[in-house]
Amino acid sequence: MRRDPHRSRHELLPMTATPTTPRAVVNPAPRPGQVQPPAGDEVMRFHAQLPGYRPTPLQDLGPQGVGSVQLKDESNRLGLPAFKILGVSWAVEQILAGGQAGSTLVAASAGNHGRAVARVAAGRRLSCRIYLPVTVGDAPAELIEAEGAQVMRVDGNYDDAIAAAEHAAAQPGTLLIADTGTSASASAVIDGYGTLFGEAAAQASAPFDVVIVPIGVGALAAAAVRFAAHHRPAATVVGVEPATAACVTASLAIGHPQTVPTPGTSMTGLDCGTPSATAWPTLRDGLAGTITVTDTEAQQVMRDLAGYGLVIGDCGAAPLAALRALLDDESCRQLRAATRLGRSARVLCIGTEGASDPASYRRTVGGARPARG
Repeated sequence: MRRDPHRSRHELLPMTATPTTPRAVVNPAPRPGQVQPPAGDEVMRFHAQLPGYRPTPLQDLGPQGVGSVQLKDESNRLGLPAFKILGVSWAVEQILAGGQAGSTLVAASAGNHGRAVARVAAGRRLSCRIYLPVTVGDAPAELIEAEGAQVMRVDGNYDDAIAAAEHAAAQPGTLLIADTGTSASASAVIDGYGTLFGEAAAQASAPFDVVIVPIGVGALAAAAVRFAAHHRPAATVVGVEPATAACVTASLAIGHPQTVPTPGTSMTGLDCGTPSATAWPTLRDGLAGTITVTDTEAQQVMRDLAGYGLVIGDCGAAPLAALRALLDDESCRQLRAATRLGRSARVLCIGTEGASDPASYRRTVGGARPARG
């Protein structure tokens, strides 16, 4: 791994460091009628013809205090332990089909996105460079390198890694595959994630009332909002963020995109300080609100899910942690009312990753015993 000599920053939005991050924020002015529809069936048809494709499982977690909770288990998506390859594969297909020429794919990542870009690049016989912030551990970097990509360490946070990847993409023959910003790939990534929700709708025995989804930069959450707004009947979407990286929570509270400090979290894939410019309008118009969770809460859910025989990582555990807060925490009372979350509600939680960092997963889960056969 080499350190990237270029370390230019994004033109960051004003940074606000609040003494405490709100537990929950209600979207003050949702406009679900303004939310664009999800991508068409061509995206699902594209994914269906990929080698090894099969829909990921919809796991029944029982009532959990509501009518039912279903977990979309993304611990094995096309041979990778996260959902990211859905967006990456579609974005690369669209860019290359659109006539852009290039022999090298570049991306910023906190781990899963970069590994997906590396996997797709290898499949298309393209070279690949992934820019990782120093806050990402060695294990994700090694897994990316094992896919054949070159890892470039950036001495900064995720926003710095994004800036470095964008700078690299300005070089001839280099294509940026981003899930944030304003590039064509950022829009295509959101469209690619639509397959996940199309599968879930087909797998469910009845429509969902509430969808709880990890945010990060917001691409997956934007896909969830587009799905839910055009679901019949329409579903409500709640986003979940780490308490130490709650950029969309801060943005909803003031009505425009906000950059926040990111001192670190075990939910590495959600350690994002700035919402995606492409995703933000959809999040602004369609989210019911957001909940923040701590590392401790997410790790407890990881252990609980392991007891069900499910291998779900920190980011994927966050939605169930958020549901518990939504039901039981008095500071979530207003958001609970806004979602109309009753005891008969059908809830979809997006379990976005498995053991993306196997050693870290083992340290967290330890000797959890299955709670059921």
